[in-house]
Amino acid sequence: MSKKTFFVCDNCAYESPKWLGRCPSCSMWNTFRQVAKEQSPAAERVEPAGTAVPLNLEGDEAVEEQRLEIGCPELDRLFGGGLVPGSLLLLGGEPGAGKSTFLLQVADRLAVQYGKVLYVSAEESLTQVKLRARRLGLSAAQLFLYAEEEVENIIVEAERLNPVALIIDSVQTVKGAGSPGFPGSPAQVREVVQALLGYVKRKGMICFLVGHITKSGLLAGPKLIEHMVDVVLSFEGDRRFAYRVLRVVKNRFGSTQEIVLLNLGEKGLTPVQNPSAFLLSERRPGQSGTVVVPIIEGSLPLLVEIQALVTIGNPGNPRRLVSGLDQQRVAMVLAVLERRGGLPLSSREVYVSVIGGVRTDEPACDLAVALAVVSSFYDWPLPPDLAAFGEIGLTGEVRRVGGGQRRLEEARNHGFRHLVIPQGLSRELGGDKTIKVQGIGNIQELLAALKKKEGE
Repeated sequence: MSKKTFFVCDNCAYESPKWLGRCPSCSMWNTFRQVAKEQSPAAERVEPAGTAVPLNLEGDEAVEEQRLEIGCPELDRLFGGGLVPGSLLLLGGEPGAGKSTFLLQVADRLAVQYGKVLYVSAEESLTQVKLRARRLGLSAAQLFLYAEEEVENIIVEAERLNPVALIIDSVQTVKGAGSPGFPGSPAQVREVVQALLGYVKRKGMICFLVGHITKSGLLAGPKLIEHMVDVVLSFEGDRRFAYRVLRVVKNRFGSTQEIVLLNLGEKGLTPVQNPSAFLLSERRPGQSGTVVVPIIEGSLPLLVEIQALVTIGNPGNPRRLVSGLDQQRVAMVLAVLERRGGLPLSSREVYVSVIGGVRTDEPACDLAVALAVVSSFYDWPLPPDLAAFGEIGLTGEVRRVGGGQRRLEEARNHGFRHLVIPQGLSRELGGDKTIKVQGIGNIQELLAALKKKEGE
């Protein structure tokens, strides 16, 4: 048996064939230590025979997917019909967003329906968790609280209780005895997730992990963790508002575009039954620069309001601020409006925002953004019952998008009677007599229709 020597960073587990003063991965100084690894000759590397039997895809034996329903239709839809045993889920969000409150409520629902649930708190004391549970009105007899920071002890306790679900809050404060570095370092986080992954898959247990996020809004820790887990969830929303958006970023068992709108109150987080009406409840019709667009997030059609403000600014360096939309797509729409539509926007400051804190990157918002910008530029208020959707190309054409019928039905159900859509979809959706469908082929037609409406 020969030995291979290499160097490992204690902070991020970066491997190097030679000693380095500064780690190229985490930029820490004097963190490398020498490690010797036994290496077998190539002739002696014989892999043991596996015990798994290959499954014929068209065979008679079927693999049935068993899911545990949380008991809330909105949350079950978010996870694709329920939670899959043997899955590892990562929940990220800003401090104070409601991650611990949400998982405590989920733990209570699972404990009432399916049995033991182990909630591990590595950040807060058990007294703090109990006070929160009491405030939320939770009292499941099968919900067990455990304060521990070492993953080995957590696995031992889970082995003793044998719960249906394990919740760890948070993964950045748990450490493993066999890995160097302090809790929260990339090496420690990777070691903890790897240990839990093997245990959860072997036991067929559901495991939730709470993850911190960085200043840029990304999940802290090595990117490898997001590839290791089965589901990645993101809590979005401003702490100054009472609602949160729970979004699926990754899901191996369902759609990756699902969202749930949650209302944060004294009794915790409750799903909003009619999110479109909730988001439009404070809308002020009759104002220029505002348009409603029906978007689709997974299986959920949703109406959101897009607002634009065009004002005179510094001609040399006008500001472009975008909130809730893809900034590159908004910049493209502004360029098309100036080049193909003749709007002098190069010397104007433009602000575009999705009201309500919702974030979307759908190309279907292009037409609504263009309408809002034109409405604000000319100070032309649009009809209060008008909604629009469609993608805009660089030549100014308005292209069709998917889900047209679902978008129309959502707009119609909330009282919108005028729909501006791509010309290619007008034939398919024009048969509905309860709503006026207007097809637009390009930006020039859009501006001509607006000017005609204003009597120019």
